[in-house]
Amino acid sequence: MEVTISISAITVSEFESFRKLIYDHAGIALAPEKKVMVASRLAKRLTYYGLSTFGQYFQLTNSSEYPNEFQMMVNLLTTNETYFFREPKHFEFFRDDILKQWRGDKFRVWSAASSTGEEAYTLAMVLAETLGMRKWEVFGSDLSTRVLDAARNGVYSMDRLEQMDKKLLKKYCLQGVRSQQGFFRVDEKLRNRASFDQINLMKPLPASIGKFDVIFLRNVLIYFDNETKKHVVERLAGALKPGGHFVISHSETLNRITDHLDTVKPSIFVKR
Repeated sequence: MEVTISISAITVSEFESFRKLIYDHAGIALAPEKKVMVASRLAKRLTYYGLSTFGQYFQLTNSSEYPNEFQMMVNLLTTNETYFFREPKHFEFFRDDILKQWRGDKFRVWSAASSTGEEAYTLAMVLAETLGMRKWEVFGSDLSTRVLDAARNGVYSMDRLEQMDKKLLKKYCLQGVRSQQGFFRVDEKLRNRASFDQINLMKPLPASIGKFDVIFLRNVLIYFDNETKKHVVERLAGALKPGGHFVISHSETLNRITDHLDTVKPSIFVKR
């Protein structure tokens, strides 16, 4: 007979332990009101291991006996809501003010919080439409291994397409039939131009990452305090080519964060 273990409500001290852990690892500052969210997302892991308290699970994530559980916890606690052509004005600027003026050898753009890949593949579609077969590549990174696997696969539900031009859907996506109805997959030609890897923006960037013409870092800074914002933005600005562009969300600001970037228009910056 299967025994059901009752899970105790997360305590303030248990929440603070997870809050500090995710801040130290990812720079994400969880507000006190996120306590219920943390508990609901982690409860399934307590059930999986037959644990009754969040304190027990916290100890487990730091145990050498379960080396993969820490990453599982990170995957669950990092927010990954996104869709194609989110904040479309950015992609219009990317096309008209950056790509159409570009005269270089190889164009590189980094989606630095790519989540499940919608932003990276949106950039790839705009690049394909504007630069065609010229040399270009898209790099996407995230802290969560789960969303990176989804990005590499490139399969999405049709409800991710509210902002996408139907012509682009027909040109760059394969719509599912029968059991796959309601889903589509990004065309292989675009997937071959996009690569994804895990990068923790709180840590020094790998030397192999190289330099980029444009970096998108959208809907991430809202989770950071000002000190963390400064470190992250200046670290990424170091990976921009001189004159390269840096794009954040319309809801975010770099006011008094860095002297390395000049404002082109709200949420769009250029490296000096």
